[in-house]
Amino acid sequence: MLPVLLLLLAVGAAASHSSSSSCPATPPDSGATLQVSHAFGPCSPLGPEAASPSWAGFLADQAARDASRLLYLDSLAVRGRAYAPIASGRQLLQTPTYVVRARLGTPAQQLLLAVDTSNDAAWIPCAGCAGCPTSTPFNPAASTSYRPVPCGSPLCAQAPNAACPLNSKACGFSLTYADSSLVAALSQDSLAVANDIVKAYTFGCLQRATGTAAPPQGLLGLGRGPLSFLSQTKDMYEATFSYCLPSFKSLNFSGTLRLGRKGQPQRIKTTPLLANPHRSSLYYVNMTGIRVGRKVVPIPAPALAFDPATGAGTVLDSGTMFTRLVAPAYAAVRDEVRRRVGAPVSSLGGFDTCFSDPAVKWPAVTLLFDGMQLALPEENVVIHSTYGTTSCLAMAAAPDGVNTVLNVIASMQQQNHRVLFDVPNGRVGFARERCTAA
Repeated sequence: MLPVLLLLLAVGAAASHSSSSSCPATPPDSGATLQVSHAFGPCSPLGPEAASPSWAGFLADQAARDASRLLYLDSLAVRGRAYAPIASGRQLLQTPTYVVRARLGTPAQQLLLAVDTSNDAAWIPCAGCAGCPTSTPFNPAASTSYRPVPCGSPLCAQAPNAACPLNSKACGFSLTYADSSLVAALSQDSLAVANDIVKAYTFGCLQRATGTAAPPQGLLGLGRGPLSFLSQTKDMYEATFSYCLPSFKSLNFSGTLRLGRKGQPQRIKTTPLLANPHRSSLYYVNMTGIRVGRKVVPIPAPALAFDPATGAGTVLDSGTMFTRLVAPAYAAVRDEVRRRVGAPVSSLGGFDTCFSDPAVKWPAVTLLFDGMQLALPEENVVIHSTYGTTSCLAMAAAPDGVNTVLNVIASMQQQNHRVLFDVPNGRVGFARERCTAA
C-alpha cells in the first residue's frame, strides 16, 4: 500500500543498527524540523531485521505491504465498507515507510513512532503490554508527567470503542483488526519533537494485543481527526507541515518533516485540498489527467472524479510506496509507456511493464492537477533491478479481485520533493528538493 506519511519516533534500540560502520551518524533534529528515514532501507532505525536482504526481496515485500495498505485506504474511503486485510505485524496499524525520532514522558523516553498522513491514531506500546512484540515499550510508571484520561471526559468520547473497565476510573478503548484485537488506556504525557514540547499529548497506551498482527512500535497520525497530532498541536503548528522523503536506498535520516508555517517554501506549486466529510483524514486532491511524453492519455472521467459519497478520487499517502491507480487509469498510462518504449515487455516483482534493455529511453510522466502540473523525473517513475539491466514502471493497478475506487499518489512519486500540507488554506504544494543521501 502507499505509505501514509508516518513518522517513526526513534526507540532506544533503533539507533544501534544505524550506528554500524556502513551507516553514517544520524543528524540531529532542530527547531520544529525532524529528520526522516526510510523504515525498511539499508540503515533502518528499526534494526537489521527490518531491512530486506536484497532489492528483489524488498520489491516483493513492499508490493505485499502496498497491496494490504491499498485495501486499508479503500476501507477508510468507502462508507459502510468494513473489511480489513489480514497482514503481518508491521501492517496492523498500516505502518508507513518513513520514521522520525521523538521522546515521551518526564524524564524523556526515546521511542519509535510511525507517522501516517492517512491516519488519526496515536498508539504507543506500554510496559506490561501482553502480546506487544516491542522490546523497548514506554514505561508510564517511570514518567512523572503521565496521566490517564478519566472516564466521562470529552477526550474519552472521541476515542474508538471507548469504555470504562470495572474498578477503573480511567478511559479505555479497543480496536479489532483482522485476527487481532488491541486494548489501550487513553493517556496523556509530554511529547518532545525536535526542540518543541507538546504538553498533555493524548495517546493510546497499549495494554493488550492478541492475534498475529500486534504493532511493534507506536503510531503518530498526521490526519485531521480530533485526536490526531495535527489537531492536538494546531495552536503550535497551525495544522501545517511539510516533508521531503528520501529514497529507499538513502543511508541516513536525510529527509525532513517540518512542522508549522515557519520555514515552509514560499515559491511552490499548489493544488486545492478536497474535503470528504465521511473521511476527513484522507488528503484528497483533484487529479485531472496524466501525460506520458506530450500525450494526455485517455482516462475515463469517472476513473479520476472525486465523489465523497463513494470515496472515489485521488489521495496523497506517505505510507504506500508505489502509486496505485484504478484499473482504467493505470491501463491508459501503461499502454502509452509500452507504445513509446517499443521494446519487448517483461514483469518483475509484481510490476508488469519492465524492459530488459538497459538503453531503454523512458518517456516523461506528468501528473495533472487543478492549478498545477507535477513533472516526475525518471527516478520517481522507474525502478531498476539490482544490476540495472531491467527497469520497470514504478506504478501498478489495484491487486486482482480488488474493486478499489482510490488513486493513491505514493511515496516514490513524492520522493525528493518538498510536499506541503497547508490545511488552513486548503492546499497541497510540491517543490523539487533533493534529500536523498547516498
